[in-house]
Amino acid sequence: MIVLLTYDISSNKTRGRFHRFLKEFGLNTQKSVFECDLDLEGLDRIVACARTIINPAKDSVRMYRICAGCLRKVRVSGRGIKLTQLEYMVL
Repeated sequence: MIVLLTYDISSNKTRGRFHRFLKEFGLNTQKSVFECDLDLEGLDRIVACARTIINPAKDSVRMYRICAGCLRKVRVSGRGIKLTQLEYMVL
């Protein structure tokens, strides 16, 4: 499933830690925004990490599942690539 993930984390240390963690799951398309192609296990790992490191009174993490039909409607203006442009092979 394709997931658009955004975060607003007040602590620089925590934000950096979460950012580095997310790099193994997807593409950092903008500051504090990742586009990820995930299975349920990957999504569960991200949710678990977010629950353990963020301060819910100050921070937020939002995850939006994007259906295939909506993914085809994504438009990019300016710099950037669409997640669907990536080609990869799982070994």
